[in-house]
Amino acid sequence: MLKKKKLKPIPNFKNEDEERNFWATHSSVDYIDWDKAEEVVFPNLKLSTESISLRLPWSLLTSLKVIANKNDVPYQSLMKIYLAERVEKELRKQTCRD
Repeated sequence: MLKKKKLKPIPNFKNEDEERNFWATHSSVDYIDWDKAEEVVFPNLKLSTESISLRLPWSLLTSLKVIANKNDVPYQSLMKIYLAERVEKELRKQTCRD
């Protein structure tokens, strides 16, 4: 019979940065009994976003707005789609090189 491992107590964190740093440097298996874990779905969870200022040439912004209008999407949403696609492509390239 296997002896059950005693779990360490999860500390109280002052903020998310402190918690993030803790989990980046500690293994969750010492703190959580993953055999009891259940899958949870958060269907209404929205990704957190951050506002930025971005200066674009007028002609590029105009072209983006024309393309967005033809596709019936807001131009800022189109920009996010284009950025996400390109970032994914670049990350795949880096993964293939490693």
